[in-house]
Amino acid sequence: MAHNHTHAHDHQHVHVPQSLNAIFVVCIALNAAYVVVEAAVGLWVGSLGLLSDAGHNLSDVFSLLLSLFAFRMSKRESTVRFTYGYRKSTVLVSLLNAVILLVAVGAIVIEAVHKFSSPEAVSGAAISWTAGVGIGVNGLTAWLLMKSQKHDLNVRGAFLHMLMDTLVSFGVVASGIVIEFTGWAVVDPLVSLIIAAVILVSTWRLLRESLYLSLDAVPEGIDVRRIEAEVSAVEGVEGLHHVHVWAMSTTENAATMHVRIGDASSLERVKHCIKDVLHAEGICHSTIEFELPECKCEERMC
Repeated sequence: MAHNHTHAHDHQHVHVPQSLNAIFVVCIALNAAYVVVEAAVGLWVGSLGLLSDAGHNLSDVFSLLLSLFAFRMSKRESTVRFTYGYRKSTVLVSLLNAVILLVAVGAIVIEAVHKFSSPEAVSGAAISWTAGVGIGVNGLTAWLLMKSQKHDLNVRGAFLHMLMDTLVSFGVVASGIVIEFTGWAVVDPLVSLIIAAVILVSTWRLLRESLYLSLDAVPEGIDVRRIEAEVSAVEGVEGLHHVHVWAMSTTENAATMHVRIGDASSLERVKHCIKDVLHAEGICHSTIEFELPECKCEERMC
């Protein structure tokens, strides 16, 4: 039996830029200040639409704080106990953020149902002006996160939330205008239900993907069958098995596989070709075990 273990690590993957740390701090400060203003006006005028939006924005503040925490944790060095470092914390935080949003949706729906049974008169002008400020705050936050959201699930989740919040704020402005000119107070809880629906839709994908990654599922966008086909097509490869792909964090993926080759002299060339295939698929860390013809353990779990 002949085995050749080679650990192919490619460190040319995309790192979340250090400037993202400052961006998160600015976004947190902006949204926290707006939550205070929006909640105060909502209590003053008795608007459930404003209060529900403030509650959602407060959950976004917590989400941004958690994402900042995960971002910093992912930069910590590995230890003897945590040999991968704390990269996986980014996945767990992403899952927690999704759960927080679902709890916020439940609270909004319960309060909206109660408000339908006893609608109260509210100031449409106050609602519109306050939500108008929210368009600016949420829009600016989404713009700050837009560039980095392509490379990180946590940042993407925050970006989508801010983008949805911007759209929701437009809806609240519209409801305030309707209330101001018609006096239909029932529009307020109706808008809060629409807000809840928008949050639920935007959260579902984040929840699903975060849950899958926490279970070490193959990250979205990676096709294992395609990887197997491309590796099998490399000259010198006679077969492969035990192919596993998982996420080390929301930005880094890893893979392991057993590859059978016919000639030991081609090992280095084959290894580099496989590394190129994995890198093209977004996999930055790989462990490849090569097996020579006399190895008879293809079907045995190692």
